[in-house]
Amino acid sequence: MRYSEYLLSTLKETPADAEITSHQLMLRAGMIRKVAAGIYSYLPLGLRSIRKVERIIREEMERAGAIELLMPMVIPAELWEESGRWEQYGKELMRLKDRKDTSFCLGPTHEEVITDIVRREVRSYRQLPLNLYQIQGKFRDEIRPRFGLMRGREFIMKDAYSFDMDEKGLDVAYEKMYQAYRRIFERCGLKFRAVEADTGNIGGTASHEFMVLADSGEDAIVSCDSCEYAANVEKAEVRQSAVSPPAPTREMSRVSTPARKTIEEVALFLETAPERLVKTLILQTDGGENLAVLLRGDRELNEIKLCRLLGCNDVELASEETVIRVTGAPSGFAGPVGLSLRILADHEVAGMADFICGANEKDLHLAGVNLGRDFSVETLADLRQAVAGDPCPRCAGKLESWRGIEVGHVFKLGTKYSKALNATVLDDQGQERLLIMGCYGIGVGRTVAAAIEQNHDENGIIFPMPIAPYQVLVTMVNPNDEAVNAAAVDLYRSLQDSGVEVLLDDRDERPGSKFKDADLIGIPLRVTVGARGLKEGALELQERRGGERTMLPLAEAAGLLVEAVRKGLR
Repeated sequence: MRYSEYLLSTLKETPADAEITSHQLMLRAGMIRKVAAGIYSYLPLGLRSIRKVERIIREEMERAGAIELLMPMVIPAELWEESGRWEQYGKELMRLKDRKDTSFCLGPTHEEVITDIVRREVRSYRQLPLNLYQIQGKFRDEIRPRFGLMRGREFIMKDAYSFDMDEKGLDVAYEKMYQAYRRIFERCGLKFRAVEADTGNIGGTASHEFMVLADSGEDAIVSCDSCEYAANVEKAEVRQSAVSPPAPTREMSRVSTPARKTIEEVALFLETAPERLVKTLILQTDGGENLAVLLRGDRELNEIKLCRLLGCNDVELASEETVIRVTGAPSGFAGPVGLSLRILADHEVAGMADFICGANEKDLHLAGVNLGRDFSVETLADLRQAVAGDPCPRCAGKLESWRGIEVGHVFKLGTKYSKALNATVLDDQGQERLLIMGCYGIGVGRTVAAAIEQNHDENGIIFPMPIAPYQVLVTMVNPNDEAVNAAAVDLYRSLQDSGVEVLLDDRDERPGSKFKDADLIGIPLRVTVGARGLKEGALELQERRGGERTMLPLAEAAGLLVEAVRKGLR
């Protein structure tokens, strides 16, 4: 493609509403343009990268035995009412009515539709196992769309759904998709981790998220430095050390802490470390129960672990009025001694002696407090967020912390949707059996954006070869010079004939402007054709990653570039 004939408009300035690097660079590089909040047009350069990811996905889905179909974005409400999600899903579900006043929604996900298809088309166990997938637009009415393609309202997604007779079959399907996802992201040239994750509102019994590692990632993850264990911090387990509770060495005493409410303030005032304190969180469940949770002072509560233990859907900090009513003191001074509430504690608290906690009186804390002697708890459990340095729950290694961007998610759904929609098949005994389902999603545009978050510098994008919109950029220093023009066009055509995806920058622009655009759009290999080099029978090759420059003999340039592209794709 000739640059002069292409729709590619770069921006010198970063748009004011672009918050993160990928959003900024995709706008500046002419890959996307905003239509409305969270809704974007994919311009030609951006669409080429999107299609590259889609092609890799299709190849790996077919390799794993999945079959492509296409479902509608507009879904009748009756299917979502059958599953119970019409009311449950919330305001992210875009609801609408047609001229006959029939209710529909724009599909944010397609469990209902695919289950309806299979319950109508599949009647016998002989038709299983089955895995169906699509690559299609979705819509979720995010309350605050942001970060460009990272959290848009309309987006492109690959979603696959497996159907089996039993849990053993689901395990096989899940492993196939898990391995297919690993191959997809490896082929995209990304550094990633597959992490254990919570199933969220999709439901199911197990799931893994695929996280592209990037400092700007919204998600915190941990992984072992010795084994393959990795998990979202919401899911990450903390291995408990087998230690005997320490013996108390001090009597409990009251200490004045005027206006010191936070762990940091109290620790500084009493000249001690935050890990010598115990924080008492007064919480309320979605069922209206008030309870107290104890954590070491420098730890954070893992709400998902707590909800799983309690069997509830949500917990939140109790209101100030509630805290005063149940403790007798304002927030910041709650403690377990004498507290008439259900008390749960993280395992670490059982290993602490003579610690400091709130006294349930304003401006007072207790020192020398010990579990067992001074108070008791109902349950000890793993309730805190895992952090770097914690022991791995699977081996003797240590956990490391990362930031990640979720680009894929696989779920074991079980019978959640087949039961709701009565999707059954006849087994080999002629008996009706509920289908066992799995669900597997990849955010296509999000994958491209995550790749940019992971691969960029101060000058622009650094695309991995497999998903770069073009593989080689041929830049004419002066297109009006006949020799330069002829050599550049000859190289351009030779590369095209060899199957290389090449963009020819034939614009009548200053070389410096062309080089800046080249760095911005991030094509892996840039070849500069100029009069000075031609006099020496050579062309300059610059790799976008690392900036290494080499001179290519003119006669061998096309062959060397073809080999460099093939190497980058391996």
